[in-house]
Amino acid sequence: MAAGDRELAEEIRAEIAQGLDRTKDIDDDELMEMVTEAVFRRSQISWLNIAQKRELADTVYNSMRRLDILQPMLDDKGITEIMVNGPDKIFIERAGRIDRVNASFDDQQKLEDVIHNIVSRTNRTVNEASPIVDFVLPDGSRVNVVLRPVALNGPIMTIRKFPDDPMTLEQLTETGSLSVEAAEVLDCLVRAKYNIFICGGTGSGKTTFLNALAGRIPPDERIITIEDSAELQIKGVDNLVRLETRNANSEGKGSITIRDLIRTSLRMRPERIIVGEVRGEEALDMLQAMNTGHDGSLSTGHANSAEDMLKRLETMVISASPIPLDAVRQQISSAIDIMVHLGRLRDKTRRVLEICEISGFNDGRILLNPLFVFKETRTCDSAVSDICEEVADTGRSKTGSAGDRTEDGSFVAGSLSWTGNMLVRTYKLKMAGIRCRLGGDI
Repeated sequence: MAAGDRELAEEIRAEIAQGLDRTKDIDDDELMEMVTEAVFRRSQISWLNIAQKRELADTVYNSMRRLDILQPMLDDKGITEIMVNGPDKIFIERAGRIDRVNASFDDQQKLEDVIHNIVSRTNRTVNEASPIVDFVLPDGSRVNVVLRPVALNGPIMTIRKFPDDPMTLEQLTETGSLSVEAAEVLDCLVRAKYNIFICGGTGSGKTTFLNALAGRIPPDERIITIEDSAELQIKGVDNLVRLETRNANSEGKGSITIRDLIRTSLRMRPERIIVGEVRGEEALDMLQAMNTGHDGSLSTGHANSAEDMLKRLETMVISASPIPLDAVRQQISSAIDIMVHLGRLRDKTRRVLEICEISGFNDGRILLNPLFVFKETRTCDSAVSDICEEVADTGRSKTGSAGDRTEDGSFVAGSLSWTGNMLVRTYKLKMAGIRCRLGGDI
């Protein structure tokens, strides 16, 4: 939008804001009607056609009730992340690639106004005394805001978008993130109530994968989800309870933590507990819940490999209680059945890199049984090989291999392959009467 159009939009916005009745709430439809009327009755903008006037009305409305210049990016289904580093430094992620956009707020104050406007609608507070806040937009997008003095150069806002409908295991196989064989095994393990822990780095797709696994839970079970910011999209389950943490108020009171919610959930007769992410002491409560009859539970955490995640869990548990290391490892090995490690390749694609079974505990060590491992075959130039061209176009080959283009036009080819190992712990499959290609014959 040109500078003159922005000034006009701001003039109309100020006019409407001045005329609003502060004693009553105005819903979105009513405000949009007021904005549209204000735009169309202005004789001095007669040079604008109807489409341009509607665009101007949308701009004014977005600045008052939505995310201003960010709203078109939020509405764009192809954009997965919006990063605002300042009023004129806005970046987006599309198809795994990050680019700077040609859009900017008028000034830093306008950016702060937009932030405070959307934060106030989520019953959260952000200010200099409490400069960090996380919340979820009505469409399910996750927002993180950091203000001064923590953000040295001014307000920072990051918006992680999620699809309207959660990805399924079938869709993950179609994109090449997961092989068909591994998806079939995971489907069996979820239905048989194996406790599964997903790990990976930032932006590796942990929440997406957690949603996909949760989509295989039978619809007649009672599920309780526990999150810092509610972003899970579990469909088709009527008996679903969603819990979200709460930050302390301005007096430092009233906070509700993940630990509090896990303990509360145990009194709600859950069949499965899904913890969106564990970062600290709550790991102890999650493991205890898994070890006390709540099979089929799911969770995620940040780590660079399945083995690294186990070490991080050890540290988290010990920070919560001075338990001997051997006892911690025994608790982890008895609580978690399967580890799934996700990652992003250098071509920006998200892949399942490893699926391991925790097969036991021996001589002070947690035993890992690798079931599926991603093996990179080569980095290809698509102009050279017909096989590579097929992988580049489809995202996966018939054998489940995957690839996408890197910045230099090449792409990584590889596949998530079965290691040849069978499941060691098969009693849950047998109890559920489920056959699996890796064991559990009835």
